[in-house]
Amino acid sequence: MDFITSIILGIVEGITEFIPVSSTGHMILTAKVLGYDDQTPIMKTFEVVIQLGAIMAIAMVHWNRILNLLGWSRSEPLTRNTPRRRLNLIHIFLGIAPALLVAFFARDFIKSLFHAQTVLFALVAGGIFMIFAEWYNKHKVQVTSHDLDDMTYKQALQIGVYQIISVLWPGFSRSGSTISGGMLSGVSYKASVDFSFIIAIPIMFAAAGYELLDSYRYFTVDTIGVFLAGFIVSFVVAYFVVLAFMKLIQKIRLTHFAIYRFVLAAVFWLFIMH
Repeated sequence: MDFITSIILGIVEGITEFIPVSSTGHMILTAKVLGYDDQTPIMKTFEVVIQLGAIMAIAMVHWNRILNLLGWSRSEPLTRNTPRRRLNLIHIFLGIAPALLVAFFARDFIKSLFHAQTVLFALVAGGIFMIFAEWYNKHKVQVTSHDLDDMTYKQALQIGVYQIISVLWPGFSRSGSTISGGMLSGVSYKASVDFSFIIAIPIMFAAAGYELLDSYRYFTVDTIGVFLAGFIVSFVVAYFVVLAFMKLIQKIRLTHFAIYRFVLAAVFWLFIMH
């Protein structure tokens, strides 16, 4: 891998990690276009590294919320008389535990599904699911949680269960499944997006850390520069993408992302897979 490829993949990761279009799917398809085997150990290690860059970006964006969840804020520590926000670490645990358990016990099976054909079908299926969730949230369900601090433990757990779909089906999109799951559970679109972003931090740190335990030996003098370039690019791009998404959230609906997924799947099916 050269620096140009590292930068390209870093950009793709940064753009797609936190919006509901499937970063995993985009990485697999991009590697195919560039002529790389994304299942080689070095490529898998590189993907973990640039994913860490994206995680650091989302952690920076939500830094104050993270400090509050841990029991203190940047301005002053919490005391007995300090009112606590309703969103707490129990919500986070319920939102990530189902997916982490499935990922741990089904790791080898999940890895066997990482190929272009699986991703193309997942892009379509995930898009349909997102359109249904948006329609259901608008017409069939009473929205009871309009922001993060309204969310119940049951809703957090339901989102965690929906997240399993993305774990078992590469290309379905982690953010797509969690945002849609939140909307199907009576959580507003904005609150679902915010919760999806926040639970991404621990679950992605856990997944990336676990993978690095198996692949740390691939950090060598020959690879460290390329890895670092991808990490920095992914961090910078993801940071600005998340800020833009949060500002435009009321204008960009799930249906818009679903249409993009359909077009992407069709283009790859017609021009790349055949």
